[in-house]
Amino acid sequence: MYKCEREDEILALLGETEYATVDYLAEKMNISTSSIRRDLKNLEERGLVNRSYGGVKIANAGGKRIPFALCGYENSALKKQIARTALSLLSEGDVVFLDGSSSAHFVAELLPSVGGVTVITNNLDALSLLSGYDVKVFGTGGTLSAENRAVLVGGYAQDFVRNVQADVFLFSVQAVSRDGSFYDCYPEEVAVRNVMMKNARRKILLCDSSKLGKTSTFYQGNTDDVDYIVSDGNLNIFFEHPTPEKYR
Repeated sequence: MYKCEREDEILALLGETEYATVDYLAEKMNISTSSIRRDLKNLEERGLVNRSYGGVKIANAGGKRIPFALCGYENSALKKQIARTALSLLSEGDVVFLDGSSSAHFVAELLPSVGGVTVITNNLDALSLLSGYDVKVFGTGGTLSAENRAVLVGGYAQDFVRNVQADVFLFSVQAVSRDGSFYDCYPEEVAVRNVMMKNARRKILLCDSSKLGKTSTFYQGNTDDVDYIVSDGNLNIFFEHPTPEKYR
């Protein structure tokens, strides 16, 4: 097993258990405790886990971007539920923008059931998934994000999106505040989303409840900018100025 594969498996196991001992991880993965300790040291240096005497747990992400290898396990059941609800807002033949979020990836899993859709995305995981189906899909091109290696960013990606008019844009963010503002932590992803938002007729924010009441570094927009917010949380109670007609 390659080093990156071991690290992904460690993150997956911690996503299930929250806390694990070194011995437990070594036994589950059938590798030595010394290899586990080296991998945990690297993960801790990247801010993804917190080690304690004899064990480890997933770090509080705060304003950091969690790689999809970990995001995919965090709140995955909720994100799949949100994706199913979001799918009901799409129509046959829609042109769809998908951003680089793990929430958008769960939507991509269901998109083949919507007839005749065309997908434009900077999400490499979604591109890979959709390549196995009879779906028309375009990658934006661009530069691999230094923080999230499954996302394409930069001027080339923005220029591609700028020349497309979409029916709907499905996206997620890092944080949503009570006044309706939403934020993300990396400006390059924010910039690509801004162009997608501008060039889409309908905007759908995918927001699991773990994002509510949080803040991050870069302003992405406001609930006034979107047509629907799909969430498992009680948004009528959460927002200072609720707009229930948008909630799903």
